[in-house]
Amino acid sequence: MFRNQYDTDVTTWSPTGRLFQVEYAMEAVKQGSAAIGLRSRSHVVLACVNKAQSELSSHQRKIFKVDDHIGVAIAGLTADGRVLSRYMRSESINHSFTYESPLPVGRLVVHLADKAQVCTQRSWKRPYGVGLLVGGLDESGAHLYYNCPSGNYFEYQAFAIGSRSQAAKTYLERRFESFGDSSREDLIKDAILAVRETLQGETLKSSLCTVSILGVDEPFHFLDQEAIQKVIDTFEKVPEEDEGEGEADEGEAEAAAAAPAEQGGGAGAGDQDVAPMEM
Repeated sequence: MFRNQYDTDVTTWSPTGRLFQVEYAMEAVKQGSAAIGLRSRSHVVLACVNKAQSELSSHQRKIFKVDDHIGVAIAGLTADGRVLSRYMRSESINHSFTYESPLPVGRLVVHLADKAQVCTQRSWKRPYGVGLLVGGLDESGAHLYYNCPSGNYFEYQAFAIGSRSQAAKTYLERRFESFGDSSREDLIKDAILAVRETLQGETLKSSLCTVSILGVDEPFHFLDQEAIQKVIDTFEKVPEEDEGEGEADEGEAEAAAAAPAEQGGGAGAGDQDVAPMEM
């Protein structure tokens, strides 16, 4: 469990130059439910998987509104994410009150990174065990940032964090070059498809994901369940039709096989007993 006692304090370096508690916080991000962000030149879409701890409980919110032009999706410890989202909301309100203008997204991300970095150099603190995808729109266009528990931050065209996020990253890497010119509807569809990749075979339903969007002349807001389900239906109907055709073909094949069996008498009955075991 312990790595030679080098992980008992966040300010204690290992002989290999590592801070294990920071790495543990980054591992907490990987264990959280998936969160996905992608942007075009005019819009930013944030999506996440609604993962309940048990069948008797509801899921926790993973996407928060910071301001009309900024939203954040989290993966990891939800409690830490709520604290940081409140901090971001406070910074945005203070800037708007002082300067009477929206807070630039890049400046807010730097403040957030500085706050996270302080927790890596104080022995009485611990790193925030949450990763944040910050999406926003300012005078320079749409932005998507990832804030790491270590205090690092990176800007992305599209990114995914959390459990099973590698499947979503693979999908986004194949498609990201077209995101810049994507329309609002195409961006939402790609976000939902990326969410589906993280489910690994589980049927995608509107109740399993939350999607939010912001853009030019469109303040941050959440899409309702009906709108999400309509998008899901556009690409889920095709497989269902294929399955229906496959079932019809199987039915015809069974009917053709049954006819000779009936004519063959006892031999056909024996074949029918064997067939289910072979399947």
